[in-house]
Amino acid sequence: MPHQVIHHIPLLKHLESGNFFLLAGPCVIEDETSPFAIAAFIKKITDRLAIPFVFKASYRKANRSSAHSFQGIGDENALKILAEIREQYQVPVVTDVHSVPEAEMAAAYVDILQIPAFLCRQTDLLQAAGRTGKTVNIKKGQFVSGEAMQFAVEKVRETGNPNILLTERGSTFGYNDLVVDYRNIPAMQKTGVPVILDITHSLQQPNQSSGVTGGRPDLIATIAKAGIAAGVDGIFLETHPEPAKAKSDGANMLQIDMLEGLLESLVRIRKAL
Repeated sequence: MPHQVIHHIPLLKHLESGNFFLLAGPCVIEDETSPFAIAAFIKKITDRLAIPFVFKASYRKANRSSAHSFQGIGDENALKILAEIREQYQVPVVTDVHSVPEAEMAAAYVDILQIPAFLCRQTDLLQAAGRTGKTVNIKKGQFVSGEAMQFAVEKVRETGNPNILLTERGSTFGYNDLVVDYRNIPAMQKTGVPVILDITHSLQQPNQSSGVTGGRPDLIATIAKAGIAAGVDGIFLETHPEPAKAKSDGANMLQIDMLEGLLESLVRIRKAL
C-alpha cells in the first residue's frame, strides 16, 4: 500500500484523495514566456488526472559543472515569473535556494523552498529555510543514506516549522553515474514526512569531461513506475518542449509531449496499489 502521509502540510491537504502529487517544470527559468506555457500544459493534464501539481523551476542555477553554463535571467526577474505563475494558474511553486540570504529572498515569491542535494547537511541553510515558515523540500544528498536524512528533518523541525518534504534523487555510483536505492523511500518515510522521487535528476550522469552533465532519459518511465510501486508520495521531474535546446540539464529531461502518457500509467499503478 502507498505510504500514509501525515496531512499536516497545508499545501498538500488534497493528498487525501490517495493520488501521488507532482513537482514538475523546466530546470531553470530560461526566459520570460516559456515557463507560462509549460505550466499551463502541465496543469491541464494534472487537472484531468486529479494529480496535485506544484510548478518547479530554479530561478538561478548555482551548481554548474562549468563556469560558462547558463545560470539564469536575473534573480528578481525569475522570482517574479514564479510568483506570476502561482497567481495566474493557482498552483504552488517551488525553487532552489543555496544560501541563508537566498532563503529569505525567495520566500517572498514561492511556496516551497528546495534545498539542493549537495547542501542537505548545511545547518544554517536548513534552519534559515525553516524559519521562513515555508514548506521545505530537502533533497537527499547523493552521498547520504536515507536513514541519515532524519537529522536534516530535525534541523528544520527545531525551527518550529513542521512543513517538510524529503526527496530521493539517486546515490553516487562511481565518478559519473547515479543509481536509485529504493530502500531509501521507506527509510525516509519513517521520519513522518512525505517522500518524493526525483526521476530526472536520478538519471543524471554528472561530472562529464565535457563540462556538461549527461543523462539517461530513456529510463524515465522505468524509474518513475518503480517509484510509484515502491510507495512514494510524490514525483519530481523536469520537462521541456525541446530538451536538446534546454539551457540546463537537457540531457536528462522529459520531452513535454511524453508527460501525459507517463502520468496516465503512473496513476494506473497507484490505483492498483
